[in-house]
Amino acid sequence: MPDDGQPRLRVEPLDISLGLRRRACDAIKHAITEMDIYGHPGEIRLDERQLSQDLGVSRTPIREALSVLEQEGFVHTIPRRGIHVVRKSKREVVEMITVWAAIESMAARLAAPRITGAELGELHALVDVFQEDPSEQLSEYSRANMQFHKAIIRMGGVELMTSLTDNLFIHMRAVRAVTMTQDNRAQRSIVDHRDIIAALEQRDADLAERLVREHTMGLAAHVEQHGDFLDRMAGTDGPATGSPDRRRQYA
Repeated sequence: MPDDGQPRLRVEPLDISLGLRRRACDAIKHAITEMDIYGHPGEIRLDERQLSQDLGVSRTPIREALSVLEQEGFVHTIPRRGIHVVRKSKREVVEMITVWAAIESMAARLAAPRITGAELGELHALVDVFQEDPSEQLSEYSRANMQFHKAIIRMGGVELMTSLTDNLFIHMRAVRAVTMTQDNRAQRSIVDHRDIIAALEQRDADLAERLVREHTMGLAAHVEQHGDFLDRMAGTDGPATGSPDRRRQYA
């Protein structure tokens, strides 16, 4: 093309493999979060060759995706034993819940004065479909429960809050599914959610913030009391609980 004196953008060639890596990463992460990783005591090993066949791509983007997931704390490599799904220790889970409580309670405070009728309707839809005791619908309620909390954070209107908690929610999903079956937590969760919605409907920022914080920290207390199984499972998967390698794998 002739040089007409006009400036032009200098762009690098597109790396198609980056798109495959991102899609492979998302697919593997989704599969991990959908799996009941605390449902059995054995290690959960990932096989590059099998993942390559299942996803219909070469092993290169699979290997790159697993490297990203290791940095994000979803998998780790054990020498001579391969790549395994990470299961969090009790302390790590309690720390994640504490961070989640701080962010979501502030989001509720920010949301309360400006929440819209449509947003309140969205929250009602995630709660009102269930009976007072959702024990017969635990899988559906566990999913709706996480959507409820993510919605409150989104309604706070601070995008950084959402991005900071996305991976926390992903890590927490399997733990949340287990705790829903313990100590009538699902039934009590329904009541708490309705109280939170009522506080938001009243535009009461102080009350909404307090209720969200108490609700989520109640989960932290529950895990402290009933979460020894997390340490037993984390102990089978690799680095010792509290080691620097494990402690940095939150986001």
